[in-house]
Formats: sequence, structure tokens, C-alpha cells
Amino acid sequence: MTDDTSVTSGPGVRALSGKAVEQLTVEAVRAGEVGVADLRIHHETLERQAVVAEQHGNTQLAENLRRAAELTRLPDEEVLAIYEALRPGRSTPGQLTELAASLAGQGLPRCAALLTEAAEVYARRGLSA
Repeated sequence: MTDDTSVTSGPGVRALSGKAVEQLTVEAVRAGEVGVADLRIHHETLERQAVVAEQHGNTQLAENLRRAAELTRLPDEEVLAIYEALRPGRSTPGQLTELAASLAGQGLPRCAALLTEAAEVYARRGLSA
């Protein structure tokens, strides 16, 4: 079994920018050596966390982490637009289905499946725009 601390720290763990986690210190921030890109989580780190979650029997958390890993491939604006679209009353089922198809086309199947499910649930429960 994986040591839980090795998921987010230790040798080989890198920020999305490629910097080693050990380089992300307060001193480096003060010196201007660390930027926003250095603080973004890497999709591989999320996948490693998903594996640990599965090993501990938390399959739902693992799935959430894998969806998050997919979202790291999108620009911030697109991620925020997805969150906005998922707010009850903000989108029609058709709009959510279109967004799901777009995500599937970009190679984000887990996120696409979530939006497809949301479209069905929102329609059934009257939560659509």
C-alpha cells in the first residue's frame, strides 16, 4: 500500500509547471521564483491520490479526483463555465448535453458523463433553466 504522504510530497512530485514540490517554499514565493502556474496541481498527482482513495475503499472520492485530473487539461475560464452551467437553474438539459459532448470530444469522458447525468437529473427534478 502507498504511504499517503507520498501522494502529495516527496521525490518525483511536481507542480504543473514542472517544478519539484520541494521548490515551492514561502521563501521562493517572496523571491518571485514561484508563480500561479507553480501552484496548480498536476493531473498525475490527482491520479496518485485517486489510487490511494481506492486502496482505502473510497471509490467515490477516487472518481472525483479523476474528474479533477481531467479538468486540469482545461483553461480556468472553461472550468468556471462548467461549474456555472452546473448550478441549478442555469442551463437546460440540452445545454448540459452539448457541454458533455464537447468535453467528451476533448477526451474528458468522466466529466462528460457527469454532465450527462446532471442533464437527466436536473430535467427529472425540475432544476433546469
